[in-house]
Amino acid sequence: MTDPTTILVVGGLLAVLAGGAAYTRARRPSAHWAAFGMQVSALRLLGSYGSAMEACGLTVPPSRLRVLLTRATSHRVIRPVPPRRGLIRPTSTGLRLRLRLAPGQEPADVAASAERLRHAWGVHAVYVSTVKPGMVELRLVGFDVLRRVRMPRKVDTGLLRVPVALREDATAYVRDYRAVPHGLILGATLSGKSMFLRHLISGLARQPVALVGIDCKRGVELAPFAPRLSALATDPEQAAALLPVLIKEMEDRYDVIKARQGISSSTPDEEITSDIWGLPDHERPVPVVLFVDEVAELFLVATKKDEERRDEMVTQLIRLAQLGRAAGVYLEVCGQRFGAELGKGATMLRAQLTGRVCHRVNDEGSAKMALGDIAPDAVMAACAIAPERPGLAVAGDTSGGWSRIRTPYLSLSDAARTCQKYAHLVPDLPALEPFRPAP
Repeated sequence: MTDPTTILVVGGLLAVLAGGAAYTRARRPSAHWAAFGMQVSALRLLGSYGSAMEACGLTVPPSRLRVLLTRATSHRVIRPVPPRRGLIRPTSTGLRLRLRLAPGQEPADVAASAERLRHAWGVHAVYVSTVKPGMVELRLVGFDVLRRVRMPRKVDTGLLRVPVALREDATAYVRDYRAVPHGLILGATLSGKSMFLRHLISGLARQPVALVGIDCKRGVELAPFAPRLSALATDPEQAAALLPVLIKEMEDRYDVIKARQGISSSTPDEEITSDIWGLPDHERPVPVVLFVDEVAELFLVATKKDEERRDEMVTQLIRLAQLGRAAGVYLEVCGQRFGAELGKGATMLRAQLTGRVCHRVNDEGSAKMALGDIAPDAVMAACAIAPERPGLAVAGDTSGGWSRIRTPYLSLSDAARTCQKYAHLVPDLPALEPFRPAP
């Protein structure tokens, strides 16, 4: 007969384990994954790999040689062959494994079955990426990484590369101005748009770049970062004076590039350039990133004189967007809404902004303005963002790809302290000195 004390001890331990598992799953999903979820999902994958692949239509008939060997050595039933599986590699957020596709299969076949594989293996999501021809990698995410954002420890950064958010596949979303020169950030009030901007500015503050701001809300968004800004305009009048200076700076840089292109027969090929990145280090001007917060304020007019000023500023912004990349001038435009109803030039300017990030918006039309022309499938995903998840957004690009991202929390005081700490990195640009904000 079993001792009642033993039953109580064993029952108590099981209750503690069950309670701990439930608590960590709700409050510490990463710890729950490391302690419980990883092992369970790995066992499910190993035990059901062949049947899951067969159910998803990812198997192929065995080769003739395999059929002959099987018949000669055993009486086993000859089953279809799944893709060859590599080693399962655990990560802090899930599992990774590589599959070697059988002849006639393509990565799209595996991607189309990602949702069914997710259910079969009991994970939060499955993402498929191509490693090389004939080989794909499955990234299994064990829990909702966007619920409690923790950025990866190792992120490939560099000049003009800033990790600002976490993707839903647990990789970092990096804003790379060299690859995507100009960007548009849309979002309603309290959607997390300002948090995204803080991460961008605090990340760039550590780098040798010039930061310029136009904040027509009297500077309430960008003024806290004044120690690190090379120029700041806080109303349309100041913006109208600042933009021509940036245009002149861009034109001067083109003159430097053209001077370098005084090509002779003895000029080495590597010294021929069409942008500032081909210039020698000692000749290369510092990159400039222009942040425009609440762009609609630049378009709104009340008088005929305001309309003329607006048209001039919009034309200058379009010129910067069209020609700025080669001169090392980059734009980051923010707003709640950005459509043709703002006025002449709005659509043309938006078309130049390649990188798109859409936070929660108030209507479907705003989501279409941000994503409809580059990733139509992402529009409904942007409309489905809940108010209780600030910082959640949909990021798209002109390739048609998109993904959900979420920005981790960064307080305004921490971002301001970062700008204060790196105030000594403000570059010497005499043309922008009259617009330098008081620290």
